[in-house]
Amino acid sequence: MAGLAAAFGSGAMTNSLAEIIDSEVLFLIGTNTTENHPVVATKMKQAVTQRGAKLIVADPREIDMTRFADIWLRHTPGTDVALINGLMHVMIEEELYDKEYVQGRTEGFEEMKEILRRYTPEFVEGITGVPQDDLRKAARLYAGAARAAIFYAMGITQHITGTDNVKSLANLAMLCGNVGIKSGGVNPLRGQNNVQGACDLGALPNVYTGYQQVANEEARGKFEKAWSVKKLPAHVGLTVTEMIPAAAKGDLKALYIMGENPLVSDPDLKHVEESFANLDFLVVQDIFLTETAQRADVVLPAASFAERNGTFTNTERRVQRVRKGVEPPGQARTDWEIIADLAARMGYEMRYRSAEEIFNEITELTPSYAGISYKRLEKEGGLQWPCPTPKHPGTPYLHKDKFVRGKGLFHAIEFIPPAELPDKDYPLLLSTGRVLYHFHTGSMTRRDVGLNFRYPQGHVEVHPVDAYELGVEDGEKVRVASRRGEIEIPVQVTPRSPQGMVFIPFHFYEAAANRLTNPALDPIGKIPEFKVCAVKVEKLG
Repeated sequence: MAGLAAAFGSGAMTNSLAEIIDSEVLFLIGTNTTENHPVVATKMKQAVTQRGAKLIVADPREIDMTRFADIWLRHTPGTDVALINGLMHVMIEEELYDKEYVQGRTEGFEEMKEILRRYTPEFVEGITGVPQDDLRKAARLYAGAARAAIFYAMGITQHITGTDNVKSLANLAMLCGNVGIKSGGVNPLRGQNNVQGACDLGALPNVYTGYQQVANEEARGKFEKAWSVKKLPAHVGLTVTEMIPAAAKGDLKALYIMGENPLVSDPDLKHVEESFANLDFLVVQDIFLTETAQRADVVLPAASFAERNGTFTNTERRVQRVRKGVEPPGQARTDWEIIADLAARMGYEMRYRSAEEIFNEITELTPSYAGISYKRLEKEGGLQWPCPTPKHPGTPYLHKDKFVRGKGLFHAIEFIPPAELPDKDYPLLLSTGRVLYHFHTGSMTRRDVGLNFRYPQGHVEVHPVDAYELGVEDGEKVRVASRRGEIEIPVQVTPRSPQGMVFIPFHFYEAAANRLTNPALDPIGKIPEFKVCAVKVEKLG
């Protein structure tokens, strides 16, 4: 995704949360915003109810945001590219797109236009299930706005075509001139509080800080000089989803895991468990003894966010200070202190005295962070990168006059079906996700009495027609099985999920949705297809 990252902020929002209120149209796709990003959802609802913004929601489930939507596109999971191509077909067919913007600021339009010819509303309805009239109405509504913003989350990325899905949304935004303007853009809502910061600061196998490529000799030279080392590796490392298969094969002998719980969060958990058993050595650094930490040879107790100083960078590229409120309990220490001491024992001295000193090094080596300092953050409360100089105010929205690569590049993308679809043996489609009251693998939220009272256990959403045909009732425990594993879990009979589809939140280890999910990866982004796989539901006994 290197080209896409250069054009669209490396997975960050192109625009700012404060701009939502002035958007004329909000297009939400693959994001259950109320339950996953409730603060952002509140801003969206305010834009609709107080400022008259129009809302388009594309989601297979009847999520809360559909109550506020002018148009709900209830498409079949895994058909996002076809849906987006259909919207663009209508815009081109009816000449609704921004011709001046396309001509002056983009390239590759004719190649994309050729691909889009066959994505007629009739053809797209056959793939997605979205009525032709609704597709046309949504296309006209989005294209007719002076300021339209796209928001997406893991419902877009967690597919074997996740990269294609994101590129398609970029196509849509550029087609209507919505990139490089206030209250527009393409805006991914990050899944955890500092995911953006972790990516920005090099927690990826192919880049240093600020997305400087490890394969680039000049970039390597800069970091070699700063760190007083010779010949940093020029090859790209493994992603987390590539490490588990490598462990299974015996190619990876040891793992060091920080703040992650793959024995709940990774797909095909049976295979993950077998892969971990094949390791020679496992270290887990975390704030609680998670399911993964329980299997570790060594556990390093870490300090939580409230017990340390530093910075977080949120989904809108805003760098903010984190301040220590309480002392870490017991032997817990901050992550950077643990890593620095470990490095020293392995023969490399990291001579840092504070989190601020580390941040100063980051700003010296990272052009997009170069103008940020603790002093500025204390005074200004947060700055959005790119912020290249100490006098720079930060950047509320990206690509104002031109794209990083010069012109925005359209991608001609064909629809590719999911890796696994329902059949006679596994006739239902499973999708997974989150609920409002729990976070990720529940390692923090499931320790809270109040949250557990509100949401004590997982469930499988089953449409009333499917429940009737299966002979199961609300609250009844059933067996849900895929080609990879099975779980026992209570049924929640609800029309929220459409007929033929079931939904399971993945927070609950005792009924882990990821025993069922498909580990098939997006070939570029290396993200698993959590959102689509084939399952069957059976009565117990």
